[in-house]
Amino acid sequence: MEIKSYLKEKKQQVDRFIDNYFSIASIKPDILKDSMVYSLQAGGKRIRPILCIAAYEACSSEMSQDIIPFASALEFIHTYSLIHDDLPSMDNDDLRRGKPTNHKLFGEAIAILAGDALLTEAFYLLSTYPIKERLNVSPSSILRIISEVAHEVGAYGMISGQAQDILSEASEPDDETLSFIHLKKTAAFITVSVKIGGILADCSSDKLNSLTKYGENIGLGFQIIDDILDIEGNTQELGKTTGSDNRKNKMTFPRLYGLERSKEKAQEVIRNAIESLNDFDSRANHLREIASYLISRKS
Repeated sequence: MEIKSYLKEKKQQVDRFIDNYFSIASIKPDILKDSMVYSLQAGGKRIRPILCIAAYEACSSEMSQDIIPFASALEFIHTYSLIHDDLPSMDNDDLRRGKPTNHKLFGEAIAILAGDALLTEAFYLLSTYPIKERLNVSPSSILRIISEVAHEVGAYGMISGQAQDILSEASEPDDETLSFIHLKKTAAFITVSVKIGGILADCSSDKLNSLTKYGENIGLGFQIIDDILDIEGNTQELGKTTGSDNRKNKMTFPRLYGLERSKEKAQEVIRNAIESLNDFDSRANHLREIASYLISRKS
């Protein structure tokens, strides 16, 4: 119950920032702003921002509200990726988080532009928020954060995984391709979300390496569970249509290894994630608990 309370508290902090940020944003035309806000406010666990916050706490003696904007920028990027994933030219989904997908309400053109706007707004926020003055974060650290996020969500990370995912539909699954898709499509973004927290807290290179291993493992575990839930979950709990991976012949862990081996693999990488934090003290307990929570999630 403690981790659920923690996740709820941090989600509320991120939600408040997002609501306040867009309540004063002078974005025109109104339909573009409405489309952006619609998907941002459609729900979601805010896992990536929360991982950033928890990683900061693991390396710092105190929590600071001033990292919430940096963490929230990650949700802008995540939401953009979901809007584009749902498009007819991609996964062609009608539901996301139990609500009509963005293009179903606003049309494909506005949905594409809303996604584009959220991605660029994230980098605008990362580059303009006065965190240097508030947390004494060096300009070089801010530049590093922007660079690493751009690398991991772009052509070298998330986008490359998405591209390979599409190209691999109806192909015979193989371990090398499957690992590439999952590590790039999901784990890369989750990993950099964790790393940002460590960089903002000015943690040592050894601890940052440990956080990186943690992120890679929970990112892989998160995607394996996603693959499993697409088979065993239900639309009401997931908030999206199940069985789509099978209909599109997606390259997934269950398709290559079967359900039982996939569940074993998910447990294995989560154990690896928790073990990677062995050099951290109790301040990293929330990261440990999040890893355990992700393996048992139903949505």
